[in-house]
Amino acid sequence: MQTITEIAWEQAGSGMFTRREAACWVNNEGARLEALLKRSVAAGEVLHIRRGLFCLVAKYVKRPIHAFELAQRISGPSYISLESALAHHGWIPEAVYTVTSVSLLRARTFQTPLGLFSYTRIPQELLFAGVHREERDGGSYFVAEPLKALADYVYAHACDWRGAAPVLESLRVEEAELATLTTESFARLEGVYRSARVCRFLAALRKEWKA
Repeated sequence: MQTITEIAWEQAGSGMFTRREAACWVNNEGARLEALLKRSVAAGEVLHIRRGLFCLVAKYVKRPIHAFELAQRISGPSYISLESALAHHGWIPEAVYTVTSVSLLRARTFQTPLGLFSYTRIPQELLFAGVHREERDGGSYFVAEPLKALADYVYAHACDWRGAAPVLESLRVEEAELATLTTESFARLEGVYRSARVCRFLAALRKEWKA
């Protein structure tokens, strides 16, 4: 009889799989499935990420599992934003050790064998406005554009920012990075946020940018 590790290596191209998928593979949702999963986890071949979600350890995957891709499997719909997105785009100098995402669901944090993943709830009219899909090593994930990540940061941290100065001082974003913003960057976020604080920030930043 094949182990879950062997089956997942054949069936789960990403290396990530759910309990429901595993149940389909072995045609069993009961004790047999639980025994197979526990055996592979105990053997150190499979990691239990969260309830109902598993992934193969590095030496058994066909391609590396990117933390951003895993974040979208842990809780979704969501996209990478806040500090993780700003660091990803090279806008902030600090290393970010928590994978930060935004969703419309309640705020949650997951401590997993592959790191800490946090999700912030930000009310929006259109969740994926100002977000683009990236592909890497055969996998894909959604990442906020820099301006979107800044707007999310203002909301998440209740920042009363009225322009570029606090972005430069508090986050240590370079002026050269802000200069890369375009008319389209701002246009994509028009009418998206319900927060007056975020709307004030975007309006003030756009005014300075135009000047």
